[in-house]
Amino acid sequence: MTSARPGISALLALGVFGFLVMTGAAAAQPVQLYSAGSLKGAWLDMIRAFDAETAIKVEPRFGASGLLKDAIVDGAKADVFTSANMEHPQALAAAHLSGPAVLFARNRLCALARPGLDVEPATLLDRMLDPAVKLATSTPKADPAGDYAWAVFRKADAMRPGALARLEGKALQLVGGPNSPPPPPGPAAQGRSAYAAFIAAGTADLFLAYCTAAKVAQQENPGQRLIELPPELEVAADYGLVVLNRAPPDAYRLAMFILSAAGQRILAQAGFGAPTLPQ
Repeated sequence: MTSARPGISALLALGVFGFLVMTGAAAAQPVQLYSAGSLKGAWLDMIRAFDAETAIKVEPRFGASGLLKDAIVDGAKADVFTSANMEHPQALAAAHLSGPAVLFARNRLCALARPGLDVEPATLLDRMLDPAVKLATSTPKADPAGDYAWAVFRKADAMRPGALARLEGKALQLVGGPNSPPPPPGPAAQGRSAYAAFIAAGTADLFLAYCTAAKVAQQENPGQRLIELPPELEVAADYGLVVLNRAPPDAYRLAMFILSAAGQRILAQAGFGAPTLPQ
């Protein structure tokens, strides 16, 4: 995982290009936004604010970033792609399918724990390694959340040799893959969080997830607990966006709104790091 900072040249390139194309005729069709599912809550607020300011409609499609990237490569009609990592948008830019990849948000990995599980940050690795504890993650390669979970496993291996193999062997990849099962039915499934539903059903005891998603799950299911990763296991997530080639002018307006102070405040209110907000 890269530790990216907002690229000044990329921001300028996107801003200048966006300004130029905004002088053209407005597109009649809604902007097609392909986005990491972890952004869903923030993006619904973002889309409402963008519509109120510009009267431009946006049609979002949410999913695992890797799967969405593959769909775009295969010809899916996306105008803006917002990913939970930098690698997928950078791959589209390198393939000359989009403009430059720009960092627009940050996140972290946390653990969501079932009610009654004896776990704190200091004992998290012990519980993760415990054969009796069902540990769940997203799906590596298809979903950056899975890649970040594997980064946690590698950090654990540096602390306790052999931990990587044990954690890889026991991790239940329950979400984010092309064939992931639907969340189990029940009260927890009525909310936004698949993580909470799997824990409520007893499929998992611990779920490594984005801190923003774990917070939503905890709010929807107060008995579940958000556990911060200890410093030696911390993994940060950088989020990147691109505007696809042949996107309409309104797509650039959406990208610039996301990078604006108003858009960054919406991300910050949803719990994301907002790298372009003034300090």
